[in-house]
Amino acid sequence: MRALIAVLAIACLTATLPAQEQQGKKKKSKKDEPTQVDISAHEPAPIFTGDAPLQFTLTANLGRLRRDKTQTPPWREATITYSDTSEGTVEVPLKVRTRGIWRLNNCDFPPIRLDFAKSTAKHTEFTKLDKPKLVTYCKDNEEFEQYVLQEFQLYRVYNLLTRYSHRVRLARVSYADSGSGKVAATRYGFIEEEPAALVYRVGGMRMLGQGAGAGDLDPRAAAIYFVFQYMIGNTDWSVAGQHNSELVTSDSMYIPIAYDFDFSGAVNARYATPDSRLPIRRVRERLYRGYCLPNEVFGPTFELFRAKKDSIYALYHDPIGQLLKGDRVKETLEYFDEFYKTIGDRGDAKSQITDRCLKG
Repeated sequence: MRALIAVLAIACLTATLPAQEQQGKKKKSKKDEPTQVDISAHEPAPIFTGDAPLQFTLTANLGRLRRDKTQTPPWREATITYSDTSEGTVEVPLKVRTRGIWRLNNCDFPPIRLDFAKSTAKHTEFTKLDKPKLVTYCKDNEEFEQYVLQEFQLYRVYNLLTRYSHRVRLARVSYADSGSGKVAATRYGFIEEEPAALVYRVGGMRMLGQGAGAGDLDPRAAAIYFVFQYMIGNTDWSVAGQHNSELVTSDSMYIPIAYDFDFSGAVNARYATPDSRLPIRRVRERLYRGYCLPNEVFGPTFELFRAKKDSIYALYHDPIGQLLKGDRVKETLEYFDEFYKTIGDRGDAKSQITDRCLKG
């Protein structure tokens, strides 16, 4: 399994936290203090204010990108072209490189990071972007494209629940080889807001290189994070290990931010499996893995999720939600129904969530 195995020991439902979770509780030294982000260069990009899918062609040496499987891959020359009603065809030079762990080694086409130069991106659709992630297709078929759309929807759900979340923009991307000029595939993907841009938008500082324990976290923000992960059936994360999690400071407390949801039960990708150390065998089985928090934060948190329910479900019936095919919308909303049934019953919420918290 991908980085989850290498980065952390998964917490089991016992009274004792594993070593990696204990690390998140240790007293912070001076060098553990969060790194101040230079927010002057990371103003929010206007690309995330729109909803309609972008359409562009990414041209690069696709063969080289597919072979770049190290953790320190080189940047490759590339161009993005798109049509503009007033400018005609717009060409934006940039650089790209591969990223990731599991997808990098298991996908036909790797996830990539884009690198825009301010001077060439200015006055284009990509102005104010620096080095955002582009979430790409894994395999060139409809099933895997649907996984991308399902994960994209979960970012939209998260955006409704908290501003401490990455904004995303859907794109219909044609991948062209720079040698032949031929388009190898055209699939949906999405661009993800950069951490530094998120920090600029919400204020505070980004914490780098050190996880957090229960006592470090803002209780209300942590409850939203943990309950969201439970809602979507995601166990592929760690706040202590900063695996698929980021930390932002606010009033000396840390706010966890989730990302990367393709191993969640809500996506239910056929390649996704839970860690073998967890007491579940399928990603559709929910398991609450959050720290224990003051009881009084859960009531308002459950109420927030209930208040947002109609808006969340509406995402699956709008033009983007309608891109999901077959029974995916029905199955996803039924999966969410189970979550809402749990938090709507005081006994179930206690036995499945608050009583299963990790002591911290």
